[in-house]
Amino acid sequence: MRSDISNRAATIQPEPRWPAVIGIVAIGVLYLTLPERLTFGPNWLLLVVVVVLLVPTTAAHRLGKVRANFVLGVILSSVITAALVWSLSMLIAGLPNKRESPVELLRSAVALWASNVLVFASWYWRLDAGGPNERRLRETHTDGAFLFPQMTIRPKPGSSGPSPWKPGFVDYLFLAFNTSTAFSPTDVPVLSRWAKVLMMIQSVISLGTIAILAARAINIL
Repeated sequence: MRSDISNRAATIQPEPRWPAVIGIVAIGVLYLTLPERLTFGPNWLLLVVVVVLLVPTTAAHRLGKVRANFVLGVILSSVITAALVWSLSMLIAGLPNKRESPVELLRSAVALWASNVLVFASWYWRLDAGGPNERRLRETHTDGAFLFPQMTIRPKPGSSGPSPWKPGFVDYLFLAFNTSTAFSPTDVPVLSRWAKVLMMIQSVISLGTIAILAARAINIL
């Protein structure tokens, strides 16, 4: 039975991981633009932690250690999420005292908003339908926490089975971007409770960031 699963996995085109890696590294780079008052330690610390955790995470994937790859990925996303919440809290706490200049406030809010999109795209990509390791074993994507439009397309007449389409990191990035801008998943219905909870958290963070900019803009005017 296990050999059949291995043979099937070998014939299925693996999902590229480099878009997700770039997205994670980009969050660390964005944190370099934040003033150190908003970061837990030096503003370069998160980038170092991201790189340090990415090395064993990538190695576990290369070696076929599925469980280790998943656990390390969850730890990595959790650390980044905690850093994001911390920085946003510090930004809100300093707003009444006007600790940041208008330029610093705008730069910090944009960096945190973009980081919010990237980190939750990583969460959705990592958890949906068992994560990329589990999705790789399937020939098509027909079940998960999100109902992508491609999943509702009927097979063409004469085809032997469902469409071989499967979501990648860019699909989850688009989903996260819509959640942060429209505060809804737009064309992708959410089916799972854990996904709904994550989307509510993402929307609150995005709304808080936008509210900071609006409040400061009104105060300046």
